Amino acid sequence: MPGGFAAHYRDMRAEPQAASYRPDTPILDLAPWLGDSVEAARFPETRLRFRNDRQAGSVGVDKLSDQDWVNHFGRFTPLPENLPQPLALRYHGHQFRVYNPEIGDGRGFLFAQLRDAHGRLLDLGTKGSGRTPWSRDGDGRLTLKGAVREILATEMLEALGVYTSKTFSVVETGEKLQRGDEPSPTRSAVMTRLSHGHIRIGTFQRLLALDERAHMDALVQYCLEQFPGSPPPGDAPQADEPAVRLMHQVVERLADLAASWMVAGFVHGVLNTDNMNISGESFDYGPWRFLPRWDPSFTAAYFDHGGLYAFGRQPEAVHWNCGQLAVALRLLSDAAPLIGALERFAPLYMASVGRRWCWRLGVESRDAQADGALVGACETMMMQSGEAPDAFFFRHRGGRNAEGPLGEALSDYEPIESDHPYWSHEKPQTMLIDEVEAIWSAIDEHDDWQPLHDKVAAIRRMGEAHGPPPTPVGH
Repeated sequence: MPGGFAAHYRDMRAEPQAASYRPDTPILDLAPWLGDSVEAARFPETRLRFRNDRQAGSVGVDKLSDQDWVNHFGRFTPLPENLPQPLALRYHGHQFRVYNPEIGDGRGFLFAQLRDAHGRLLDLGTKGSGRTPWSRDGDGRLTLKGAVREILATEMLEALGVYTSKTFSVVETGEKLQRGDEPSPTRSAVMTRLSHGHIRIGTFQRLLALDERAHMDALVQYCLEQFPGSPPPGDAPQADEPAVRLMHQVVERLADLAASWMVAGFVHGVLNTDNMNISGESFDYGPWRFLPRWDPSFTAAYFDHGGLYAFGRQPEAVHWNCGQLAVALRLLSDAAPLIGALERFAPLYMASVGRRWCWRLGVESRDAQADGALVGACETMMMQSGEAPDAFFFRHRGGRNAEGPLGEALSDYEPIESDHPYWSHEKPQTMLIDEVEAIWSAIDEHDDWQPLHDKVAAIRRMGEAHGPPPTPVGH
């Protein structure tokens, strides 16, 4: 792709550009061993609740009528010249560090593939679309509350500069679901995501477990072609090997992803290897939370009793997952160059944290040492004061109200000029659990969707004020 990964990364974070409908289905070359053809569930009703026309325009389907939209994204009639039948992908994964070979797309599938205005391949995938061969004891369904939470998570993360999947569509399906972790029976929905791919670290782990070398080679080639990236550093050993090139690219992307979560004050909650997309996209939002205060031990999942995926342990978890990709790619490459790529994670992560921190604080990044000192000063202040990260970044935007150690740390930084009215608001946008529950309660008790629509609009205005995040370090 012209411009390399830097241009690719910049474009995929920018405001979506209008595009014509361009179906393209390269996944079909891998389909016989990558997934299983499935059918969507037949729902008693299909009520359109959310359509993301901002993203729909990027793949040329924003002109669909609501009836046609529901036909495609509620009943899953194939899009023209696209996948003839949905594909439930196969993968393995470490779940809380325990290897599980009995997983795959258990309540979702790949529905379509399209090109955007920049020629990038995008996937439309589902959640809550029915049972598949990988459902095990699950019902293949999604609660409406879970869909609403994913809308809020993806919109907030995008506004805070995180490379995330987009909530494309939510259709309420009229079923009553029983769940052990929320009041039941509860309403049901089917959701469609837009993302730049659905290939997980667990996809590679499955091929290693089955010793499918030829398929592993084909998957590596697919990823290099569809998710273009920068070449490895000039001194990297065996850099011309496809598996080594891919390993370097994934380490770069996931180091930046981990950094973006930390700067956003976001806790994903379930960082299993089957939840790690090699495109570097954040996706699959279950028990997520945003920090009410700066607390490295804060956990999002009630079942994460040991705090394995606590806020402060997320970089370690992502690094560990990258290590599992290196293990899988040993099917194609020597260990040394893969380990060499993995060893880049820590410095890439630290540099990304510094640059992203400056971006959110509204000052120009300087150098790794100065940026690191600034991050440390800010963390100390938040730990001591208990101030929420959202409030802290907002109050000190561009260096304002900076005194004491923070003032000293910011003394040589230049503010990023911005006249966006958001910065003159009384307080910042947040996404804490009480507001999430209030938005859901309005829907659940009164079928009032206005608070959700208002929140999405407010978050998008915040995203406009922040502007696009910095390009990852090394590109």
